[in-house]
Amino acid sequence: MATTKRPATETSNRVTNDDEPLLEAVDLVKAYKRRRVVDGVCLEVWPGEIVGLLGANGAGKTTTFRMLVGMIRPDAGQVFFEGRDITKRPMYRRARAGIGYLSQEPSVFQKMTVEDNLLAVLEAHGVPSKARSERLEELLDELDLGRLRKSMAYTLSGGERRRLEITRGLATNPTLILLDEPFAGVDPISVQDVQHILERLRDRGIGVLLTDHHVHETLRITERSYIVHEGRVLAEGAPADLIRNEEVKRAYLGDSFEPIPGLDGRLGGALRDGLDEREGAALGGLLDDPTPEDFATDAFVDDEND
Repeated sequence: MATTKRPATETSNRVTNDDEPLLEAVDLVKAYKRRRVVDGVCLEVWPGEIVGLLGANGAGKTTTFRMLVGMIRPDAGQVFFEGRDITKRPMYRRARAGIGYLSQEPSVFQKMTVEDNLLAVLEAHGVPSKARSERLEELLDELDLGRLRKSMAYTLSGGERRRLEITRGLATNPTLILLDEPFAGVDPISVQDVQHILERLRDRGIGVLLTDHHVHETLRITERSYIVHEGRVLAEGAPADLIRNEEVKRAYLGDSFEPIPGLDGRLGGALRDGLDEREGAALGGLLDDPTPEDFATDAFVDDEND
């Protein structure tokens, strides 16, 4: 499936008129034991856009995501960020270039306070002491963590921990954030909290790509999603298009895909145009602290060998 240049008016929430995507994957291929688990995947993410990467287990979704993050290298194809080829760049160089990454696994220091978690990230990136304090206050204010600044990380709820992890990812002022299972392990209220955070990032012009097994929650927040099946992009489009796509139903959603009343109320008018009532409704414990080695390979600074 080839990527195409999208006019700035196509996505109602896009806040820039950039003529090239933030992130572009071109014909990605990855094989294990002669089996192509990813076979020519193309996708793109534009500034101020939330995009989903969805697919069943074994479809090639996770491998595709890991190639975009920089965890593994493709056998063929290219990854571009802001027009530059980053295919061979390791994770830490992608982070320095402006790509943030939130892993599925908890990545905070459990026995440190919220503010100390943020200071540790800033220090790891070499931010000078004076600037570090100023940036800390900005980060605490950005996602409303000020009231929790002295709280120990292990006392945070699932949603609060996710908020801290996302804030850590903002420490380097990324223009693109990649999120792996952001809705995993959090309660429904916290899911809404994370969704609102992602909307705020989008409205600031940050591009967001997320992959998650929570299909409903993902479709609620994305302008577009890619459905990966048998290593290829089966379909790409707005939630309204995907839920009535017969191929997507057969390969991924199934006939029992449950409608979510009221979901269409959170989508832009362009996505609701032409939907009938039924289709509109369908849119509707203490862990050990990470070691210094773990911290060096988490969401922000990764080892070059990965």
